[in-house]
Amino acid sequence: MSVTLEDRPIEQVREEVIDKLIVNYSHGMISVEAFERRLDDAMDSSSHEELMSLVADLPLSADADYSKQKDKQFTPNYSSKQSEDTLNINCILSSNERSGQWEVPSKIKLSNVLGETTLDFTDAIFQYQNVTINLNCVLGSCTIYIPENINVVCKTYCAVSSIENRAPSMANRQAPVITIEGKVILGDLSVSVKRTIKEKFIAFANQLKDTFS
Repeated sequence: MSVTLEDRPIEQVREEVIDKLIVNYSHGMISVEAFERRLDDAMDSSSHEELMSLVADLPLSADADYSKQKDKQFTPNYSSKQSEDTLNINCILSSNERSGQWEVPSKIKLSNVLGETTLDFTDAIFQYQNVTINLNCVLGSCTIYIPENINVVCKTYCAVSSIENRAPSMANRQAPVITIEGKVILGDLSVSVKRTIKEKFIAFANQLKDTFS
């Protein structure tokens, strides 16, 4: 006997509805305008019935191949290969950026004096669940981008500085945890999501649409 719709976890129902929207959009069943409108409604709704009504007229459902591609796209990248335990980054009167599919060690020692440093974890490959950033930022600017499925803990000390942590910190227990320690003196530290989950859903849907077109 199946569980009634009202007794099912709302987030599970929402995920299934979004999956169905993506599948049908990628196969050309609905327009981009309808897809984005329904996606907004699916992410905002707190009603089981409203969620199901968004896909009541759509014929296609997610299959195993879709689930495999989705997991690859939305699950944090992990690698069994162990690189150096510590990455040292020194930025003095210069700029330094780490982005793309770079391998993240367990410790990052970042020294920034009168420079600009960017650490982009959006597509990074994690080898450890717990990553520590030891930050020494003096008269410099540090920007850290993360995906939404990463937890961030900020323990930095600041003096005449700006620290802004806009990370959601609501990922599950298996998600990587980045802990930022150290100090920011006469500088600024910014932690934010580079792409929202909605933007990732749309990009994933368009990627699938290109595959089927």
